Amino acid sequence: MRRVSGTPAARIALPFIVGAIGLAAGYLLSVSLSGYFVFLAVSAVVAAIAILGLGIVTGSAGMIALCQLTFAAVGAWIVSLLNVLNAPGGFIVWLILGGLAAGVVGVLVGLPALRLRGVNLAVVTLGFAAAADVTLVQIQFPGSTDGVSVLRPDAFSDDRSYFFFSVLVLVICGIGVYFLQSGRWGSSWKSVAFSERGTASVGASVPGSKLTAFAVSATLGGVSGGLIAGQVGLPFASSFSPIQSLALYVLAIMSGAYLIDMAIFGGIVWIAVPELLKRWGIPQDWGFVIFGVLGVQALTSGSNLGQSIRNAWWKRQAAKRPVELAAPLAEEPGRDAVTAAPPATAPAPADPSAAPVLVVTDLGVAFGQVKALNGVSLAVPPNTIMGLIGPNGAGKSTFVDAVTGFLPQHTGSVSLDGRDLRGLSATARARLGVRRTFQQDRVPPTLTVEAYVRFVARRRLTIAEIDDALAFFGCPTARTRLQNVDVGTRRLVEVAANVLARPRILILDEPAAGLSHEEHLELGARLLQAPARFGMSIVLIEHDLDLVRSVCSTITVLDFGEVLASGPQAEVLADPAVMKAYMGETEML
Repeated sequence: MRRVSGTPAARIALPFIVGAIGLAAGYLLSVSLSGYFVFLAVSAVVAAIAILGLGIVTGSAGMIALCQLTFAAVGAWIVSLLNVLNAPGGFIVWLILGGLAAGVVGVLVGLPALRLRGVNLAVVTLGFAAAADVTLVQIQFPGSTDGVSVLRPDAFSDDRSYFFFSVLVLVICGIGVYFLQSGRWGSSWKSVAFSERGTASVGASVPGSKLTAFAVSATLGGVSGGLIAGQVGLPFASSFSPIQSLALYVLAIMSGAYLIDMAIFGGIVWIAVPELLKRWGIPQDWGFVIFGVLGVQALTSGSNLGQSIRNAWWKRQAAKRPVELAAPLAEEPGRDAVTAAPPATAPAPADPSAAPVLVVTDLGVAFGQVKALNGVSLAVPPNTIMGLIGPNGAGKSTFVDAVTGFLPQHTGSVSLDGRDLRGLSATARARLGVRRTFQQDRVPPTLTVEAYVRFVARRRLTIAEIDDALAFFGCPTARTRLQNVDVGTRRLVEVAANVLARPRILILDEPAAGLSHEEHLELGARLLQAPARFGMSIVLIEHDLDLVRSVCSTITVLDFGEVLASGPQAEVLADPAVMKAYMGETEML
């Protein structure tokens, strides 16, 4: 039976329903709060928008950015300038333009993120915030010295209606972020945070993922700054200091701001803590100390408040309902039904007359004086499975990295369907049809199975196609969260997702690692059917010789970076040199 809950229509409707509830709550608060609390509420909403943007670049994309309020200052400065110039369109247009200008600045600031990570990136962004703060103190905001106050929209000119307007902007931003996080951009942000190599291997641009995260984050920061300009009328540099950006970052880490509701919670905390300190007669600067302590706790524990709440909820639900495996769909006209346990058959022999899909000629890789690969050549026929085996240190991983573009500095040539891949990056090769999986876990646990599959496949997929592939490989259902399944199961999902990309060649690097013996056999039976079913060739790197025997028609053996033997399975495995390489000379005697 096809599932009803969690359908695309339901996912599309959800943010609009929540947004309508938010607008209703905003209206009720606007008519019930006193004047002072209305001002505080606007500040909380503005902070929530800034934190929402910060959650994208820090929480989703995993980069440290300590200049969010500098982006807000850009938005406020543009709004103030357009107000002084009495530019057409009014405040709403100015607000949009301020956000876009901040987004452009965000891309420029994000360029160092293409080379820098961690503390180094933090230093660059904090340095930018400090430089911008000094500049703002010198030039001031347009109109501030002349007392030209920023004009609010006519329909939202008083504080109460302006609060409702700010809630409306927050709802629009929240809905936009929801769809971005649910789409390809959001998946790329989470993927690049978990593994840049894994991101490049599926054809996604690592620089593009980082820059879009910075751009969207800065745009939201610019919008929040534009709202501040409308709120106070005359913005000043003191509202956008680097220390406040640092505190905002810590608050975003603590709350888990990549979650929309927790970004709103962070905005409330941003205002509530200083206000409580003020009422208790404590200097408000102690608020930064409190934020710092909460941030240190979040960083040292490796979790945040929002994710901790969700993890507790998901574990409770998982205890009630174990992980379900995807079930094959009912037969439909023109589509074969998937069998839950494909029958094992003998490996299909290669067609000697068919042109090879992948040709590797005299491939060589050296690390200094050490030759990791030396004159490796092989050809992979279409719709077949070739085994690539060898002892530890034989050069198998180096071979995969070189063929897939992660080691571009090599001698020899690699061609796909007759096209020379020389000079092409890993991303470009993946888009042409050279895909791989990894020995290490490269599957982002923050995604659902469906989101990951769609991201990796890089093409439009129906839910029927996804369900069929998941059932074929014995994977959990599409709506399962990847963090709720073990590493071995995530490897199966990785295989299924790459198969759905319909590559010309798929290199599987020990896909059976972490699987039980029974699961090994089931994987072998499924792999046998994969080339014909999905129209691709497979290179299987595996230490389990039983699995290799069951699925590979041809085998290439590497030893000390050179081809030791290559040819039909039976001949290669019976070669005394191969047996010696695997078992050692003593065992051969």
